Amino acid sequence: MYKKCLVPLDGSELAECALNHVKNLVKEQSVGEVTLINVVKVDIPWASVDERTIDLAAIRKPLFASANKYLAGVEKKLTAKGVKVKTVAVEGNRPGETIVDYARAKGMGLIVIATHGHTGLKKLMLGSVATRVLHDSPVPVLLIRPESCRP
Repeated sequence: MYKKCLVPLDGSELAECALNHVKNLVKEQSVGEVTLINVVKVDIPWASVDERTIDLAAIRKPLFASANKYLAGVEKKLTAKGVKVKTVAVEGNRPGETIVDYARAKGMGLIVIATHGHTGLKKLMLGSVATRVLHDSPVPVLLIRPESCRP
């Protein structure tokens, strides 16, 4: 059994298809506590910087508010299904690295992440958070393919 499971979510329907698998793992008692993570990328508007001071807190606040609102909605749905859930929004410019670092720091036993399923040149051009997590993770990673979410 994995005591702690990390589930990265980016707000997309595809990312959320991993949740069905997580619910099943919890039901089978293969997973204990679930942590939903959303990586918030804070883009600083450098082009608009003249001699003004940038208020980073003012830039971060709505981004984190949106991430936390999204995570709270997902948490509510999972809690209603009997899943013990924690949520966290963390800042990072490289989501894959941020997810792996969080998993390592918090002693996660498993990462469950959806993948877009890109292959070949498209994968090379677009990159992949799931691929980065898979290659760098110190713990097992369960990749959920998009085909598993179709009815």
